[in-house]
Amino acid sequence: MEDSVFTKIIKGELPAHKIYEDDKTIAIIPLHPIAKAHVLVIPKKQIDQFIDLPDDDYQAVMATVKKVGQQIDKKVRPKRVGLQVVGLDVPHVHVHVIGFDTLAEYREHPDQSAPPDEEKIQKLAKLLAFS
Repeated sequence: MEDSVFTKIIKGELPAHKIYEDDKTIAIIPLHPIAKAHVLVIPKKQIDQFIDLPDDDYQAVMATVKKVGQQIDKKVRPKRVGLQVVGLDVPHVHVHVIGFDTLAEYREHPDQSAPPDEEKIQKLAKLLAFS
């Protein structure tokens, strides 16, 4: 299997705005964040669908999702923190943790062909970084 973009980030071959990392997971700001806050939680093991993750990796991902959700709630104060597990864009499990105030924000679909807003990404990464 070819390395996914996330595996390349994990290996340090591609840059990313990482806000959290442990032995099984990483959490990064996506290139096109939506709503008030948007973080991707990714297992370090490259597996296409979350239902195929070994239990310990699934549990590690969900523990990180909870930590990131709590961090978003504490630092951004959205009305809700929600999750999306879609996986059509990258064949590597990842959970979108999104802080939002309205359903429209939660369902937002950014233009992936647009250049990333580096200033917005850096500001969000700095705000949400774990110390």
